[in-house]
Amino acid sequence: MNPSLISKAAGPARVLAQNAPRIQCLRKGAQLHTAAWHVGSRDRPSLRKGTRSPSAKRSFHATNAVQSKDPYGALGVSKTASAGEIKKAYYGLAKKYHPDTNKDPQAKDKFADIQSAYEILSDPKKREQFDQFGAAGFDPSGGGAPGGGGGFGGGHPFSGFGGFGGQGGFGGFGGQGGFGAGVNFEDIFSAFTGQQGFGRRGRQQAYQQEILVGDNIEVQATISFMEAAKGTSKTISITPLSTCGTCKGNGLKTGTSRSACSACDGSGTRVHFMQGGFQMASTCGTCDGTGTVIPKGSECKPCSGNGVVRERKTITVDIPAGIEDGMRLRVDGAGDAAATGRAAEPNARSQNGDLYVFVRVAKDPKFRRDGSNILYTANIPLTTALLGGHAEIPTLDGTVNVKVATGTNTGDKITLPGMGMKRLGSRRGGNGDLRVEYRVSMPKYLSANQRTIVEVLADEMGDKTAKRVMGVGSSRDPNDPESHKDEGFLKSLWHTLTNNPAHQKMNEDGSQNDGSKKPDDNDKK
Repeated sequence: MNPSLISKAAGPARVLAQNAPRIQCLRKGAQLHTAAWHVGSRDRPSLRKGTRSPSAKRSFHATNAVQSKDPYGALGVSKTASAGEIKKAYYGLAKKYHPDTNKDPQAKDKFADIQSAYEILSDPKKREQFDQFGAAGFDPSGGGAPGGGGGFGGGHPFSGFGGFGGQGGFGGFGGQGGFGAGVNFEDIFSAFTGQQGFGRRGRQQAYQQEILVGDNIEVQATISFMEAAKGTSKTISITPLSTCGTCKGNGLKTGTSRSACSACDGSGTRVHFMQGGFQMASTCGTCDGTGTVIPKGSECKPCSGNGVVRERKTITVDIPAGIEDGMRLRVDGAGDAAATGRAAEPNARSQNGDLYVFVRVAKDPKFRRDGSNILYTANIPLTTALLGGHAEIPTLDGTVNVKVATGTNTGDKITLPGMGMKRLGSRRGGNGDLRVEYRVSMPKYLSANQRTIVEVLADEMGDKTAKRVMGVGSSRDPNDPESHKDEGFLKSLWHTLTNNPAHQKMNEDGSQNDGSKKPDDNDKK
């Protein structure tokens, strides 16, 4: 599998699982062992629904207004009844025929008629319109001059004119065959906007579909610094939810089938009566909106009707070179399978969740990291710093010799280009640099000879502030030959090697006084 780095801030994309799982890098940190945890709801089996539709799914929606031929007759009031009498009659009948309390099969239709009648008579404008045009002004099947369609509830700028293809109250322009009978301006408008008009009910978009997505799984993996530099593979054990092999995910025992939900009569919604003459529909909690349930005793035993079972799997994850501590890898489709049993619609589409591997990079005793660059501190002896030389520098590919300039100080830096980490997500590609910082090692203890040499060096450099304990230094004039008498061997050797004039003069005087005299003329005679 080929790894690729994605944005740190970007969330995981939800795509259909492919044959070969892809790995992508994201930021955030972790550490691998055998433990794995699941992201999502705590209860098992879990279900997350993802609707692939441009329009969002609403938890509540208003039901279609059911038209009534005679709203006065539906409420049992006269045409001269007051608003208070109409409201009182409506509340009494709505309570009597509400589907949640009245199990009569005709109660639902009766309640719809009562609701529609109250919607007309409770609105003074709609009531006046009904009194003027009659039931045809609010009947979708009505035609002719007064009204081409369903009253004033269309909600579309063009729906008030039936002749333009709407279902408004003014059908004289051809609601059912008048002027412009074959033109629907709402369809034209929706073609440009991609919407279903302005509140028109009953149409469903053909491309709307719902896909059940399983939960993601998260694990942690720890790798060494060199593994992060070179890339590696890790074998990870997880226990995801997998599709049940017995029922193939439908949650049913062999030879059984689903039945309609008794709580919502198979509609998937529950109707609730609300104050003010409105009814609202919400998703049925028994069937989770599917309209069907698995009857008791018909559940698949291995998965208990959920359609998924937990299985242990081993997955090999390729970790790319250059990965940083805190990044995470995503393996598409390696997470939990979606529960397509009792909590899902029959033959529902589904896809697995993803596996996220949080990567932690262990610290290295030699190297430190700054993005794609590697930092290394090289200790060099004092003499190498003073005299110059070379130093051995470790790299990701072995050891290299680097020249040390004369007079190198602690804190001096050099850069070895292209010897760092691989750059992830960079257009330039390649590797970072290895940045070396020198640190001069100062000896804490000196032997007698070492101290003597250093004190001699201090004398030669004119350092009068350095401490001297070996007695090789002198407060007398160094150009005075007497100051070079009885000096130590090392200092005498140093002065000889450096051709010190006073030291040479002292040697000449000493050789003249060693008892060997040149014969004079008298001796020759």
